[in-house]
Amino acid sequence: MNELRRLPVWHSVRIGLIGGVIMLYICLVGMVEVFGRSDIIERVISLGQVLLLLTGLGAGYLAARRAGEPTNALTVLISGVVAGGLTGGLLTGLVVIGSVVNLRAVFINASPALYNALTLGAGPNGAWIPLVGGAALGLVAALFCLLPRRVRQSIVNGLVGVLLAGLFSGLLRVILAARPGWSAELGRFLFASEGLTLAGALLFFILAGGLALLWSQSQATVRERITRLPEAQRKTLRWAMLGLAVILILIFPQISGAFIAQVIVLVGIFALMGLGLNITLGMAGLFDLGFVAFFAISAYTVGLLTSTGEHGIAQWSWWAAAPVGVLLAMIAGAFFGLPVLGIRGDYLAIATLGFGEIVRLLVGSDFLRPWLGGSFGILAIPKPWIGNLELAGPQQIYYLAVFGAVLVAFVAVRLRDSRLGRAWMAIREDEDVAEALGINLVQTKLLAYMLGGAFAGLGGAIFAALVGSIFPHSMNLLVSVNVVALLIVGGMGSIPGVIVGAFALIGLPELFREFDEYRYLLYGIALIAMMLAKPEGLWPSAAIRRELHTDETDETETNPGSSSTVPAS
Repeated sequence: MNELRRLPVWHSVRIGLIGGVIMLYICLVGMVEVFGRSDIIERVISLGQVLLLLTGLGAGYLAARRAGEPTNALTVLISGVVAGGLTGGLLTGLVVIGSVVNLRAVFINASPALYNALTLGAGPNGAWIPLVGGAALGLVAALFCLLPRRVRQSIVNGLVGVLLAGLFSGLLRVILAARPGWSAELGRFLFASEGLTLAGALLFFILAGGLALLWSQSQATVRERITRLPEAQRKTLRWAMLGLAVILILIFPQISGAFIAQVIVLVGIFALMGLGLNITLGMAGLFDLGFVAFFAISAYTVGLLTSTGEHGIAQWSWWAAAPVGVLLAMIAGAFFGLPVLGIRGDYLAIATLGFGEIVRLLVGSDFLRPWLGGSFGILAIPKPWIGNLELAGPQQIYYLAVFGAVLVAFVAVRLRDSRLGRAWMAIREDEDVAEALGINLVQTKLLAYMLGGAFAGLGGAIFAALVGSIFPHSMNLLVSVNVVALLIVGGMGSIPGVIVGAFALIGLPELFREFDEYRYLLYGIALIAMMLAKPEGLWPSAAIRRELHTDETDETETNPGSSSTVPAS
């Protein structure tokens, strides 16, 4: 049996069965039907078909890679065909069984429409189509595996470019159509009423793949030329790039439209909370699952002080109320931090979870309803004004959110590199050793809670201005979980990682609201894949990268000729 498991075919069988199970799951939960309503290329391929194709191609590619060196072409091809055939074979079994047994009593999505989609409209008589199609996909993936590395990268980048353009075709089409002339004509050439045109897909494939190939061939030369430039010219180049980035940020909401601007505002708000939690958890190592409490305290404070409705108490301007909300969130951080200073690990997470739930229940309770509105919340929160300009919609509040995120990121960078930041990181590594070195644990931990709460409070103040009303259900546990998740996915302790994580876990799901019923399913799959493939995060800090790749670093130091190197920060 052990000898059998070492054979490439055995790995192909295992990978093919796993791919088949994934395909069955995609079909039986209804993703093929729901995603099939969205075309990537109009009347050519839908998103549901892309999911099936990617599963078959992925199984064939993994099996071909496990088969051995690419020089052994026959073994590679056989492995890909076996894995792909098994992946499609399970769908063939589903069609055959479904034509005899009524599976809808258990799986509501196992319908004749699904069987017709899997057999290209042939029904039970075409049950062989998934099997043959899966084998063909496995063969294509194996042939792809034999191509040179640069060619593979170019093809993948081209296909990713087509997929992204197809997914965002609706938004891009609206943006281009809003401007008459050549912009509208370009939109009609690239995008159909649903998805890309065939010509547009070909153009995106050539551009994305060609640019990737060109960059892979010239990036070493470009970097070498930049390093050879005098320091004054390099500094000028950096400032020019920064200026270009600032200009793009300033004009972006006018180009993108209100919906994209609102998504960016939400990303900025969660980035503010993420930067606050990055101090508490990422730097100081204090696990906080009740972080939404600081967000809620500031949002309700701004609502009470500015609202012109029933529960308004002062009718201040947003600019006067926001600092008060941030200050109260900071005080709440100190008030909350005192009772839990001696708690560590899982116990601290449970205690903070309780604090967040207490705040949520209080603001939604009937006891405080005369002052906080209970389940009806606080309404009629006015928008901020700058002189005679009202920040009325997402395209205006965008600037407020971006400025707040940039300001807080700057402060976070300065804190990270300060004496206080080093004290936080010492506590994160070992509290006892940090105390022995003279670090005041009480003061340092309280400062972490207070500053983290202040950053989250600024996010709550901007949220109140964006929505114009505050409700208790906006302050649930899921907000805290999202903030922790974006911090882990982006990179624990990494300030750029917080921004990247906010875009990945908040921005992308918001853009795909049409698939809302599968939002958290895909969210969970992405988190699992992320933890398996890149546990240090998308943009990790140097310390976390070293901790998670200690074995690779040791191997590289012992064997300088080894190719396993850790990239520099």
